[in-house]
Order: sequence, then structure tokens, then C-alpha cells
Amino acid sequence: MYTYTVLMNLTLSVDERVVSRARKKAESLGKSLNQLVRDYLQSLAGGDDPEKSIEELRRLSGHGHSRGWRFNRNEIHERS
Repeated sequence: MYTYTVLMNLTLSVDERVVSRARKKAESLGKSLNQLVRDYLQSLAGGDDPEKSIEELRRLSGHGHSRGWRFNRNEIHERS
């Protein structure tokens, strides 16, 4: 299975003074203005939130106990 990312160019009309201040802010954060806008749109769209993903993984992982049993590579790959 392959996952492809398609990037889209977006044209915005923004006052040049706002852009100038935003570039300075982005620079102070060690990012480009493009990355800052992309990050904002990602958060606005409710994209991947690492903390939420971790919590979901914990919730789905259950609370089982192996009782000391460990996977054995040879048993896992044994063919019937």
C-alpha cells in the first residue's frame, strides 16, 4: 500500500504590512511563513494531533497481561 501526498498551491490576498510582521514572527520561531501558515491550517482543520493519537493508542491497546509468554519468531513464521 502506498500513500501519496498531494500539495496544493494557495493564493491569498493579505496586506503587505501583515505579511511583513508575520514573516518576522515566523523567523523568530525558526520557520518560514509558508510553514507557519501550513501549521495553522493543519490545526484549524483538526489534523493529526500527536497527543490525541497517543491517547487513542493507549485506549485501544487494552490492559492485557501476557503472563510471561513471549513471541517466538520461529513459531510466528511457522507454516501449516
